Amino acid sequence: MFRKQFSEVEDACALAQAMVDTVREPLIVLDRDLRVVAASRSFYVKFSADPRDTQGKRFYELGDREWDIPRLRLLLEEIIPNQSPMAEYEVEHDFPRIGRRVMLLNACIVRYEKAHTNILIGIEDITVQRNLEGDKDDLLRQKDILLDELQHRVANSLQIIASIIMMKAKSVESEETRRHLHDAHTRVISVAAVQEHLHASAGIGSMEMQPYLTKLCEALAHSMIAEHQSITLRVLGQGGRATCRDAESLGLIVTELVINALKHAFEPGTEDGQIAVSYEVSGTDWKLSVVDNGVGRPDGVFAQPKSGLGTGIVKALAKQLDSQVNTLSGPQGTTVTVTHATFAGREAKSPAGA
Repeated sequence: MFRKQFSEVEDACALAQAMVDTVREPLIVLDRDLRVVAASRSFYVKFSADPRDTQGKRFYELGDREWDIPRLRLLLEEIIPNQSPMAEYEVEHDFPRIGRRVMLLNACIVRYEKAHTNILIGIEDITVQRNLEGDKDDLLRQKDILLDELQHRVANSLQIIASIIMMKAKSVESEETRRHLHDAHTRVISVAAVQEHLHASAGIGSMEMQPYLTKLCEALAHSMIAEHQSITLRVLGQGGRATCRDAESLGLIVTELVINALKHAFEPGTEDGQIAVSYEVSGTDWKLSVVDNGVGRPDGVFAQPKSGLGTGIVKALAKQLDSQVNTLSGPQGTTVTVTHATFAGREAKSPAGA
């Protein structure tokens, strides 16, 4: 009877060892005193260890005592009394014969026949992953440095271009040419404002439109509204978020519509002229509105010829955004909306009611 039971135990041990040996990651079994009961073949291969120098030893005595970490010992000693597994404990060490490695340890309790309790520890080598993460972080830092340098050069180039255009505008005699140069200068300044704000939000993926449009409109007002003009440019509404790419196109649309309103909506001597910009979001739908209380135009076009440069720019950008441009014009002013999806049927607000 005793021989039969002993044989069954031997068979069970052999089966258990065979199962352990099939595991690709190093696996080690400890008793309640943290002594090695068994280890997988992958453990011996990974750490170039000898079973005779491993079995029966305490876990933290193995090798050159690379596992002798106070925090790790405390966690292992608490597993049995607290019945709490240990998950993803990270160890970085210079191991004999294999060099510096980063290991991830997971441990749990194994109970059988009531009187026996073991701790099963799985060891995962994550050195390659950590190295790749480090390489990725280095590449991202290099990318940020290059982007900063590029943005700096772009900003300087835009300022130089704007200065050259303004110098040329002051030197030409043709009033029409001077007007076109002033328009070009304003567009360059607005693009610089868009670029600066987008750079500040780079890497986020999306950005809040309210502060973005506010800064853009401040730049437009500063460059286009003279001190003697009684015209205010405001950003209203609750705003919302947009991807940085969409925000760039929306900012350029706002620039064209505001330039158009400042040039055509208000007669000389206008008092209390108002231009309101708003951006609303509902799910994946959005609506951009530029509203003025100027003289209005009966032709349904946003205050300039259909072949105008601004009209072409707005239509091209709206097409890129998969949106529609709609204009309402009358004695109370002009409202231009650029809408995506379900916002198209909603009535735009006037500056007074916004």
